[in-house]
Amino acid sequence: MSLRTLASASRPFLLRSFKNSLRPQQPKIISNMLYRNYTSALPASIPGLGPPDMSRGPLYRYDTALPKLPVPTLEETCARYLKSVRPLLNDQEFEATSAAVAEFQMPGGMGEELQRRLLAKANDPKTVNWLEDWWNDLAYFGYRDPVVIYVSYFYAYRDDLLRKKNTSRAAAIIQAAMDFRRQVVDESLAPEMAKKSPLDSSTYKYMFNACRYPAKPSDFELAFDPAKNNHVAVVRKNQFFVFDLIKDGKMLSTVDIEAQLDDIIKMAGDRADPAIGALTSDNRDIWTETRKALINAGSNNEELLRKIESSVFLLCLDDTSPVTRDEVSRACWHGDGRNRFFDKALQFIVFENGKAGFMGEHSTMDGTPTCRLNDYVCTTLAQNKINHGAATVSSSLAKPEKLRFALNTGVMKAIETSEKNFEELIGKHGLHVQRYEGYGKGLIKKFKCSPDAYVQMIIQLAYFKMHGVSRPTYESAQVRKFQHGRTETCRTVSTESVAWVKSMEDSHATTEQKTALFKKALDSHVSYMANAVEGKGCDRHLLGLRLSLKSHETKPDMFTQEVFGRSSHWNLSTSQLSCEHFDGYGWGEVVPDGYGIAYMVNENNVSFNVAALKEMRPDRLHHYLKEAATEMKTLFEKTLIQAPQAKL
Repeated sequence: MSLRTLASASRPFLLRSFKNSLRPQQPKIISNMLYRNYTSALPASIPGLGPPDMSRGPLYRYDTALPKLPVPTLEETCARYLKSVRPLLNDQEFEATSAAVAEFQMPGGMGEELQRRLLAKANDPKTVNWLEDWWNDLAYFGYRDPVVIYVSYFYAYRDDLLRKKNTSRAAAIIQAAMDFRRQVVDESLAPEMAKKSPLDSSTYKYMFNACRYPAKPSDFELAFDPAKNNHVAVVRKNQFFVFDLIKDGKMLSTVDIEAQLDDIIKMAGDRADPAIGALTSDNRDIWTETRKALINAGSNNEELLRKIESSVFLLCLDDTSPVTRDEVSRACWHGDGRNRFFDKALQFIVFENGKAGFMGEHSTMDGTPTCRLNDYVCTTLAQNKINHGAATVSSSLAKPEKLRFALNTGVMKAIETSEKNFEELIGKHGLHVQRYEGYGKGLIKKFKCSPDAYVQMIIQLAYFKMHGVSRPTYESAQVRKFQHGRTETCRTVSTESVAWVKSMEDSHATTEQKTALFKKALDSHVSYMANAVEGKGCDRHLLGLRLSLKSHETKPDMFTQEVFGRSSHWNLSTSQLSCEHFDGYGWGEVVPDGYGIAYMVNENNVSFNVAALKEMRPDRLHHYLKEAATEMKTLFEKTLIQAPQAKL
């Protein structure tokens, strides 16, 4: 059975299991403002790692020195799987599941054979990461639903009080992003660090000048030569423009960039063009065909598309003025579906009223690198650490080029269809931002708790309050300490977490009982996360075993049981990224009866972005998150329980 056939045959499982890899994972890295100063402090070698490649700059120097992604033992994965499903099952279901797992891992059984095959792949000298080829196809490029809502993610920025004019703020963002790009291109940027160990930087090559391409049965990504492509693409009123950011070997000044953007707004005028960008919002198979139709509609259309695709990044100059956190977040999440090009790896978005944000296409890069980029942009501008160049506009600026696509009746109809599909999709969704001001990681640390694990328990309690039951919860754990590592699943729901949330809703439970149960729940989550970041969660390993089956072989009972699918039906898809300059970040749900919950744990507040189909009432979960956070504060301020901090 081919990988594509397997993906098709297993679509319900894949939809649940792989969309979650699209989530930005929580960073465990040094402060972004240390990056520039940290480069010179990188050691020549690091204990436990192979020799660094000193022919490369700091960014990529340690990539080949990192260990390979491990294959856990069959016994530890099966034990971890059974423990994770126990709180989801009654006694009879658990007995049947235990029997299927025991049969799977029995000596000489199918489990041992699949493990042998997986180890052979992992130990092949030509294999950098045993999961990579499977994962990139199934989780990203083979995924056919629209990337907007389901795959792409966003960051919403706080206001810039120095730059309230839209083109002024956009120009400053471009300048700061280009400074970050320079460090990526010349490799002088230090790698992100987990404690004293560098993280894999291989995906940085897909950060700038990169674009996803629609194709059947699986998309692909192209990264263009940064030495030959120094132009930025700008979309305004659905019209695309380009201009070079480097002239005579020098970066344009910020006022020159602003002047170019002012010209673009004038050139775009008041009337919107047909929305070519809307085509990128549709199902990937539909977009594959309409892209061909667009290219065939005009002799220059493919070349014009290539100018967008090869650009450093896309700047979206929207003509809307969102105000509230919910409005800004929704505008960054999807906008009107027209003034975008959703295949671009990086899209910076600036609104008419000067508010701003970012949208990332997730296929080749997870959230920590783009969080680092956006934090760098916001922080360096706030601290005035960017060289903006000359204060007066150059007299020799070339006018921006408008990309004039030739459109025929077929393409126009396709645009209308994609617009309709987009409107129907976003019309079903709700998004609510809960910025809880009661406390943040400062107080949580006084409780002697891991801030991330603590907030995971807020989410568990809120969901239980709303639905009266605990259901499977996914939290992204990064495994970038390994070569080409991306994510593993941390399964939040445990027997301990279920016992705790029930106690919180039990009027007969004492404060002492609640706090004791909370400590156990926290310990369980911290332990699972610690294993996950070491590549020892159960989900990726079980995936590798399943994909090691041959086409003629019967699936083991363990993989065909209803509980196997149920345990990865992520009713809650969660992840943390934090930046004091963000006013929100998020993505969509991964199952129809689920929620996408992105959260930030800042010093004095906790922010939750709740996205779901409207019928799932995300507004109510938004309410219960606040209620849960307040109840936990009240409880733990009294007891100051001694839960261990996570050391991830």
